[in-house]
Amino acid sequence: MPSIPRSAAVAAVVAAALAAGLLAGSSSAAADAETADTGVRIHDIQGTTRTSPLVGQQVKDVEGIVTGVRTYGSSRGFWFQDPQADADPATSEGLFVFTGSTPTVATGDAVKVSGTVGEYVPGGLSSGNQSLTQISKPAVTVVSSGNALPAPVTVSAWSVPSAYAPEGDPAAANSINALPLEPRAYALDYYESLEGSNVRIGTSRVVGATDPYSELWVTVKPWENPTRRGGARYGSYASQNTGRLQIQSLVPTAQQPFPKANVGDVLSGTTEGPLDFNQFGGYTITARTLGTVTDRGLERESAREERRGELSVATYNVENLDPSDPQEKFDALAKAVVENLATPDILALEEIQDDTGAKNDGVVSAEQTVRKFTEAIVAAGGPAYEWRTVDPENNKDGGEPGGNIRQVFLFNPERVSFTDRSGGNATAATGVVREHGRAALTLSPGRIDPANTAWEASRKPLAGEFVFRGRTVFVIANHFGSKGGDEGLTSHHQPPVRSSEAKRLQQAQAVNAFVKQILKAQRSADVVVLGDINDFEFSQTTKALTDGGALYPAIKSLPRAERYSYVYQGNSQVLDQILTSPSIDEFSYDSVHINAEFADQNSDHDPQVLRFRP
Repeated sequence: MPSIPRSAAVAAVVAAALAAGLLAGSSSAAADAETADTGVRIHDIQGTTRTSPLVGQQVKDVEGIVTGVRTYGSSRGFWFQDPQADADPATSEGLFVFTGSTPTVATGDAVKVSGTVGEYVPGGLSSGNQSLTQISKPAVTVVSSGNALPAPVTVSAWSVPSAYAPEGDPAAANSINALPLEPRAYALDYYESLEGSNVRIGTSRVVGATDPYSELWVTVKPWENPTRRGGARYGSYASQNTGRLQIQSLVPTAQQPFPKANVGDVLSGTTEGPLDFNQFGGYTITARTLGTVTDRGLERESAREERRGELSVATYNVENLDPSDPQEKFDALAKAVVENLATPDILALEEIQDDTGAKNDGVVSAEQTVRKFTEAIVAAGGPAYEWRTVDPENNKDGGEPGGNIRQVFLFNPERVSFTDRSGGNATAATGVVREHGRAALTLSPGRIDPANTAWEASRKPLAGEFVFRGRTVFVIANHFGSKGGDEGLTSHHQPPVRSSEAKRLQQAQAVNAFVKQILKAQRSADVVVLGDINDFEFSQTTKALTDGGALYPAIKSLPRAERYSYVYQGNSQVLDQILTSPSIDEFSYDSVHINAEFADQNSDHDPQVLRFRP
């Protein structure tokens, strides 16, 4: 799933926020700010909704105890908390103070803070994210040091409600911002009622592996939609998994390395610190005290070899592979093909970049990329795969500028043959004809309907004819549009806006129509549609692919606890799929979990393997 590198995304967000100003509390808001009465407490600032009743106002000498200090990153500042809580469970007693530079306070300091109350939206207003209530442009007075911290609120399976969020207000574009918080009814309201407060969790299972940005995900609800290997499965739009929390550390990694954890490991002991809200995951414990990781020994899976008469077909997103990548990446991916995927007869690859990678120089050929990969497979003990693809037009298929990602077919010529039908290029559309009573493609390899606006700035499907034991098999490799631009589950719009779905729906309809052409020409045709569909098995995208019974999503043949190929923000979910035509009514299917659940990844996707007898 192509995406902007996170470091660049952070920089872009910071720049945009500075250019546009915060929702409130920016330099422009501060100039015109009214002054609130002295004696304002933190819970007065936080209020009983997601936005402060004092937004845009100057406050003076707000008292509290410092509970955490962030000395790194673009959002430096500290949290402080009123040790004398009010009786309202909807009002948080903690608050973030944005200093912009390294704070001069320490945990345990009693402080008085004056400044401007604001609502900062991580990611900018267009992200749909909830806002973080904060004080900016602060004047801070340290009254005393070494004070005991306010007792943390324990976040547990019993304290977090099972309902995720209230329905948004239709009169406010389905926003929940102005709705009174109901922390005993909804998980998002519960977490919001603790925004900025000192919280703790006990021993909790890891549901999202440590990532390159020194963070992981846990669940405080071990029974909530568990996968067989320890994750939390996202099986419908209504199963958001309310017990998920992101964990970061307030201690810079240069001073204390962040622990490496895989899904199913356990974060043991107490993790404690202020509850933050950020762009990349929403509610996050910024840990002052971090538990220790207990390794539960998660192992990478291996698919079985095909049995006599079986054809094996697989899909694997290799995450922007190009010749400049370290040889170690090629070797690791190749080893996975041989040892974990059991050298499938046909392998559809996604995110193969051109021969110069993301260098924007007009090169579109990927021959060097594919040759380097196939040679690595041979070196790992695999077969000498041959390949077919269609080079895209320069910078017309999305992904990294200049990278020209595309799908590629690898096939083992000792097991399967490819039927070449010449003439395929970036703009030529393959079609379906009937020859000798059977369906055939006009171009093989060829692209499906490349002029369709559904494929604008997106990868066009690659179709090919293969022959296995005298039987033709049509394979269509896909990489649908990404989810970039969709709002997160913690959006202030409930339900969140999923704007990217419209394009994938059109793409699915185009592929479904093409499959129906094949089946019209030959009702018994074996058709395999596979790739990075970038959407869930329960989505409208998948429903459109299967319209009229043309295809069946093979991942639905697995037990529910095994249906996933990707882990995002602690949710194990389906993005990669293989779908089959009605003639393929008996098959064996594996989602081979070798990447998504692990801190050390060769790709962020898990490959999928289908075996059947044509």
